[in-house]
Amino acid sequence: MGRRVRYSSEFRERAVRLVSEQRSGYESEWAAIGAVAEKLGCTAESLRKWVRHAEQKLIPEAQAREAERERLRQLERENRELRQANEILRKAAVGSTGRCNTGLLE
Repeated sequence: MGRRVRYSSEFRERAVRLVSEQRSGYESEWAAIGAVAEKLGCTAESLRKWVRHAEQKLIPEAQAREAERERLRQLERENRELRQANEILRKAAVGSTGRCNTGLLE
């Protein structure tokens, strides 16, 4: 069995970034992985695993961002509805004379 080499997280991130940047220059992702792995001196299988791991990390982050966007849209909608309700109540509280008709000020 070959010796096990530990690569730093910075090295792995850089390698994954290189694969994504150079992917369009090759006919397949595997070809890009092989070429980048050869340049960096790591095995293609290790690099493939790093790429898959990075892809899996992005999925929950994208889902969380989308959930956050949806929550923001919901809060903005609720805020808009509350502003409209407040405006309606404000107009109803002021009579045609321009005075408050709630009876509290009389």
